[in-house]
Amino acid sequence: MTIDKSDHDFDFAPIKLKMQNYIDKGLLSCISTVILRGTDVLDVQHLGFQDLERKSVLREDAIFRIYSNTKIITSVALMQFYEAGRFRLDDALSTYLPEFADMQVLNPGATAAHDLNSAKGPILIKHILSHSAGLSYGHFEPDSVIDQLYSEQGIGAVMEGGGDLEALSQQVASLPLVYEPGTFWRYSVATDICARLVEVLSGEKFDSYLRDHIFTPLRMVDTDFWVPEDKVHRFTTLYAPTNLMDPMNTALVKHDDAISGRFNSPGRFLSGGAGLVSTVSDYLNFIRMIANGGEWFGQRIIKSETLKLMRTNQLAQGVGVNFLMWQMPGTVFGLGFALKSQLSQTDHPDSQDEYHWGGVAGTHSWLAPHADIAGMCFTQRMPGFLHPFSFEFKSMVYATMAGSS
Repeated sequence: MTIDKSDHDFDFAPIKLKMQNYIDKGLLSCISTVILRGTDVLDVQHLGFQDLERKSVLREDAIFRIYSNTKIITSVALMQFYEAGRFRLDDALSTYLPEFADMQVLNPGATAAHDLNSAKGPILIKHILSHSAGLSYGHFEPDSVIDQLYSEQGIGAVMEGGGDLEALSQQVASLPLVYEPGTFWRYSVATDICARLVEVLSGEKFDSYLRDHIFTPLRMVDTDFWVPEDKVHRFTTLYAPTNLMDPMNTALVKHDDAISGRFNSPGRFLSGGAGLVSTVSDYLNFIRMIANGGEWFGQRIIKSETLKLMRTNQLAQGVGVNFLMWQMPGTVFGLGFALKSQLSQTDHPDSQDEYHWGGVAGTHSWLAPHADIAGMCFTQRMPGFLHPFSFEFKSMVYATMAGSS
């Protein structure tokens, strides 16, 4: 689908040149970028190749693995039930998912699985929307007690298709929390638990709910949990460097095949945290809906007041977003969005209160409410969050459009 662009006087050529340079140096196989002012698209670029083996030029309707960009969609879906009065943010999660009652929590500094006590308070729904419930992912800190427990319990196997959202919820609830609910931030399977809560509240499978209430009204025709055979020719190949932790390693190898990979057939596990594939035009429709206060194509997806609530910090005083391998200073978390709460010396002033998130393969989206600008950049390189391309794209957009609102 061709994306119509609005007239403007900005010079985005240096940004295109910089992104092309990443491809020319072998750091990226491809990249698509979108720059918006309000809901108007000012610039779109599709650079590089769908696959390095055949050098197939990147299509404008290419399908990408968006991984954790899925989380924002899931959060919006769950907040639709908040709007309908089906739950309150301070409700105990166990009211709707009884398996999460009477949770155990590891003691601070625990060195063994038996070093735990009963949690002092319940997991609240706002905790699973803000990654502050005390859950984990099971692989970001493989030597930690909690991630070893997740591995032993087979959480990864469930998420790779060995079970469904109900099975994941039951297994995660059987494990201890890594900290008291609401006291810290840890990236986790919490958004998959949000997806399970959508299933319970709707009485539908998660994919059916998304299709009826978000994808169809927003004309997201290529967004799904798998790529059918008639669309495989548009599916990108995912690459990774031989050294995953080296962001400037140009020795790229195939990480997931576009024809016979993990997204080429329907799976049991409908991951609300990382399961979707999408196109630039599809996800742009979703971002425009957000930028337009929750409505697009004349379809009200969510109220503007709810979006405003989702952009408010839900973390305890002094707690921020933290990763061992990726620094995000001055960043807190709302109900599905990371929020720029405090600027560093390298941040542009217009980025104050920016809200954003992205996927591990390099699909990033962000919105800057004070500057009324937004951006998207999609590539397929693992792990995308370590690579400087998205940060450089964002900083160049701010520099180009600074003070023009």
